[in-house]
Amino acid sequence: MLPSTVEQIKSLVAVPSPSGYTAHVISYVKGVLEKAGYEPQITNKGALLVPLAEDPVLIVSAHVDTLGGMVSRIKDDGTLEITEIGGYPPNSFEGEYVTVRTSEGRDFRGTFLLNNPAAHVNREVSKAERKLDNMHIRLDAEVKSREETEKLGISVGDFVFFDPRFEYTDTGFVKSRFMDDKACAGIFMDILLNHADEIRNRPVAFYFSNYEEVGHGAAAGLPESAKEMLVADMGVVGDNVAGDEFSVSICAKDSSGPYDYDMRRKLTELAKKNGIPYKIDVFPYYGSDGSAALRAGHNIRVGLIGPGVSASHGVERTHEKGIKATEDLILEYIKTL
Repeated sequence: MLPSTVEQIKSLVAVPSPSGYTAHVISYVKGVLEKAGYEPQITNKGALLVPLAEDPVLIVSAHVDTLGGMVSRIKDDGTLEITEIGGYPPNSFEGEYVTVRTSEGRDFRGTFLLNNPAAHVNREVSKAERKLDNMHIRLDAEVKSREETEKLGISVGDFVFFDPRFEYTDTGFVKSRFMDDKACAGIFMDILLNHADEIRNRPVAFYFSNYEEVGHGAAAGLPESAKEMLVADMGVVGDNVAGDEFSVSICAKDSSGPYDYDMRRKLTELAKKNGIPYKIDVFPYYGSDGSAALRAGHNIRVGLIGPGVSASHGVERTHEKGIKATEDLILEYIKTL
């Protein structure tokens, strides 16, 4: 049996939701929370706001949109070229199984491959640069021409979903694409469903953003009463950063600039006081929904935290310890209101 938060993450990962195609996952979250007695509101841009009070002063934000692709051209041999949604290294997605969803809602399976990928005919296969203009989707359909692919109903603009390959190990690791940021969205679901008594009547609203990966998720749709925004998104793991998969990262600065110092100090003090494993970190190539909200002119103070995620925007992995640390810190912050 999966831990409750991991179960929520697994359920969210199972719903494809690249930026621009998030109505299904927002509907799923809305339905679950309505059954639990909440009154979630879909914003004009399609995000989900879950207020716990009439005039919330704190917004806790995570995003449900993910990386993905879109058909940009049907090639003469019937294979597909794609344009990326969000930013990711194509080599991390090479060989991944995909689903192409047509505008009529029909699904076709395929694989994301380098052009001419057979090692027995292409001696340069290991040397070729992995970039979108020399990669394609090989459809699992008997097509050999553009016209045959078009007859299936596939066209430019169709969304492409990469398989997440979710796995929870007996050592506590959560392995899946799109831990950025369905790990934190799952944390929100667990808090709302299983910690309702701890957050009841607090002046807070949970915000499930749907355009973070393309840079404008929380630019609109926030309540005017908000004074603070606590963003929960993946923490960075890698060379020259402090974060790891077993802690909550508290971000001091990313590529958009410093986060609010007072909020950072408060988060750090709460982590110390409650024995929550944490790292203070600087993320060199990173932006968040907090960055988008500030650029849009919202008069709020912003903090950023999240579980450390290995191989971000690739074959991602985190650990239940980092997930729990993030959830505990969010709860402690809310309880100070």
